[in-house]
Parts: sequence; C-alpha cells; structure tokens
Amino acid sequence: MIGAGTPPAAIRFPAAITIAHAADVKSTPTPYDGDVATLRTRRHEPPRNVTLPPLTAFDGRLADGADYEALDLAGLDLAGASAIGASFLGCRIERCGLDDIRLERARFAECRLGEVSAASIHARDSSWRDTLLAEGRIGALLASGSTWDLVRLRGIKANLLDLRGARLKDVAFEDCVIDEVDFGDAELRAVSFESTAIEDLSVEGVRLADVDLTGARLGVVRGIAGLRGATIDPSQIIDLAPLLAQALGISVRD
Repeated sequence: MIGAGTPPAAIRFPAAITIAHAADVKSTPTPYDGDVATLRTRRHEPPRNVTLPPLTAFDGRLADGADYEALDLAGLDLAGASAIGASFLGCRIERCGLDDIRLERARFAECRLGEVSAASIHARDSSWRDTLLAEGRIGALLASGSTWDLVRLRGIKANLLDLRGARLKDVAFEDCVIDEVDFGDAELRAVSFESTAIEDLSVEGVRLADVDLTGARLGVVRGIAGLRGATIDPSQIIDLAPLLAQALGISVRD
C-alpha cells in the first residue's frame, strides 16, 4: 500500500491501450491483447495500389447518372463538373482539377485518384470501394453519409474532411495532414491512422470498433467520449488525460 508521502512505483503502460466503457470491462473481456499487430490481422488490407484494366482516354464531359468504366481521366480540368449518381469502375483520375465538382451519390470501385486538387468536392452519400486516393490537395471533402469500404488515403493534404454519418470499414489514412476531420455520428470499423496528423478531430456520437489511432498525431479532440472502442498509445493517453477526466467528471487538483 502506498501511504501519504510515499512515492509510487513506476507506472508501466502496455504498448497500446484500448478505450472501453466501464460496463464493457465488467461484462466481457476485450479481444485485444496489447499488440497492435493483433488488431491488423483482423482487418482486410486497403489497397496500397490499384491494378487497373487497359484504359481508354476520356475526352468527353461528365454527366449525372452516367456509367464510366476503364477510363483514364488525366490532366483534365473538371472544375464545376457534375457527375451526381454516376458510377466509376476501374478508372484512373490523375492530376485533375476538381474544384467544386458534384459527386453526390456517385459510386467508385477499384479506382485510383492521384495528385488531384480541389477547393471543394461535394460527395455526400457517395460510395467508395477498393479505391486509392493518393497525393492530393483538397480544401474540403464534403462526404457526409458516404460509405467507404477498403479505401486508402495516402499523402492527402486537406483542410476539412466532413464524414458525418458516414460508414467506414477497412480504411487506412497514411501520411496524411488534415486540419479538421468530422466523424460526427459516423460508424468506423477497422480503420487505422498511420503517420497522420489531425489538428481538430470531432467524434461526437461516433460508433467505433477496431479503430487504431496509435499512428495519429492529434491536436484538439471534440466529444472525446466517442473514442470508446479506439486504441491509442501511452503518449496519447497522457495528452488526452485532461479531456478524458473532464468527460468522466473527474476533478484534478494540484
């Protein structure tokens, strides 16, 4: 027992810590054994590259509700274009300007988007599957209500990712720098953050399962109680301690 004035023994943290609700700890043991690798073995790996079929150069105009398959959209100015409800299968979108493009309810499967630039992309209720987004600069990706399955974002720089109410499964953020991410009321399953910086993270009402934040550098976290189900490392628990204490109603005094 540690008495008054007795210095406590050194505290040893596990390699990573899973945040759980107190009731969960009492009722069921966590399947996580302290090894981040264990988490990753339960995931399907988002594509590090996308193998595309032989492509045909695209030289037309995007249209709402159209179907696009095995097309190469390279070096195009698609600012203000509208492809609401369109389908993109096995396409490459490379070095394109996408300012204010309309992609609401659009569907992307087995596509690669690389080095795109946009002040804003409107992609509410869109769906993304087996797709890679790499090395782009985006002001605001407005994708509330969207569905992401087996998607990797690599080297993306963005001011805002609006993913409120979205569903993400088997998604990886790798080497990204993002000013603000809003996951409000979203559902995240098997999502990882690798060498990714997020200045402002909102997790109000989020449902998480198998979410690995150990590779994220976090600034402000809003609605920290929403991190239930996430895994963080010891340095992050120290950084987040004041917010966790506030969420639990714990007063900290000198």
